[in-house]
Amino acid sequence: MSEGLLPAGWELVVGLEVHVELQTTTKMWCGCSTDFGDEPNTNVCPVCAGLPGALPVPNRQAVEDATLLGLSLNGQVAPRCRFHRKNYFYPDLAKNYQISQYDVPLIHDGHLDVEVAVGTDDGTGDRYETRRIRIERLHMEEDTGKSLHVGETGRLHGADRSLIDYNRCGIPLLEVVSRPDIHDPATAQAYLRELQSIVRATGVSDARMEEGSIRCDANVSVRRTGDELGTRTEIKNLNSVRSLGRAVSYEAQRQVAVLEDGGTIRMETRHWDESTGVTEILRVKESVTDYRYFPDPDLVEILSPAERVEAIRTRVPELPAAARARLDAAGVPREAAVTVVAGGSLPVYDEAVAAGADPAGVANWLTGDVAGQLTAAEVTLEESGLTGAHLAELLALIDDGTLSNKLGKQVLTAMVERRGTDGPARIADDLGLKQVSDEGELRGIVEDVVAGNPDTVADIRGGNQKAIGALVGQVMKATKGQADPRKTNELLRELISG
Repeated sequence: MSEGLLPAGWELVVGLEVHVELQTTTKMWCGCSTDFGDEPNTNVCPVCAGLPGALPVPNRQAVEDATLLGLSLNGQVAPRCRFHRKNYFYPDLAKNYQISQYDVPLIHDGHLDVEVAVGTDDGTGDRYETRRIRIERLHMEEDTGKSLHVGETGRLHGADRSLIDYNRCGIPLLEVVSRPDIHDPATAQAYLRELQSIVRATGVSDARMEEGSIRCDANVSVRRTGDELGTRTEIKNLNSVRSLGRAVSYEAQRQVAVLEDGGTIRMETRHWDESTGVTEILRVKESVTDYRYFPDPDLVEILSPAERVEAIRTRVPELPAAARARLDAAGVPREAAVTVVAGGSLPVYDEAVAAGADPAGVANWLTGDVAGQLTAAEVTLEESGLTGAHLAELLALIDDGTLSNKLGKQVLTAMVERRGTDGPARIADDLGLKQVSDEGELRGIVEDVVAGNPDTVADIRGGNQKAIGALVGQVMKATKGQADPRKTNELLRELISG
């Protein structure tokens, strides 16, 4: 499946490790806030800092949220699991070890089915293939703090000094580890997108890559077709779906070039440089024995009785694949359905459709004009205050001729500016934007335009039907863009032909 990316006879093999920060109110082991963007080192306590005698206590909500996500990924829940200490030098984790899980993770043996666009045999378009990616494990751990390297590059190399913010230290973190079932960049990207959508659907995290609440590491290797797995390298902290695809592509081609030149691939950790489009070595990759895992003596085992697991299973929501299928059945175009579900606008869509709006029309506005307005205003859909009821009302005003499509967009702009405090009808009244569709009023304006443009009228009567657009424009100018275009055209043709 990596044809075209690698020379003939080579195969790409990828496994992904996706880290998800849970959206709990407090941290994994203590009562410190998890709020993003607070002043550095203000959400820290003796437990976060690993001070002697400070004892961790597991966050029950974090365990339940992790179980919910694991069930949503078709995983099996371990009846009992435990936490280990992973010993490693973390400059931004003060106690110098990370509490994680080792041989018995909370979730094991799940899978995720992803749809990947592939070219049709005749090359005329796209078709979609469903590919199953097995999930080896989902385990719980704590996040580390954040290092800020001060200097021109923003990286450790070339920095004047480094600062550490421990606020993120101890935030509940899930690591979702896939099997090496991915063989091309497009499938890797589809997997990450689908996983991100599922995380959002469950509500356990906002999954914002730009804020680091979901991060991806890619384990990449190549092999001759039919050979055993090759030596892998790990690309750390990829922060976008686009970066994942580019990094996997580059690293695969780099490894093939090294091997074909007689070299060897080392097991190492590499950094992806988005600006140069290359991976660079960070360090030689550690083996599992280097971490010296041992059970954390301060923490008891986590028990997951069957009745508790089944209670959590009832909270599994409609997942993205089912939501897309539902929109498809309602007549929503595939690409629009994908965008609505992945972009988090499904609740607004559902509310608008429940209020009587056309499903395809709602999806078209959400993925087009609404998305454009939100981008221009630099707000999220939630922050805009725009509801499904608002959108249904706006589309009804357009359908009944009260507003033209153009005027509807102006009303939408005002709704976003007012953060949803006023509905479309109220805004249209306030701004005087209602469409002129009364035939008597509009006929008088059209008659004046026809009478004032005898040359254009003669041109139209002579067969140049395109010239009617100039007269429509003059009617629109006279009505400040509020004339009903359909009725305007009808009246112009009636008067000119008469």
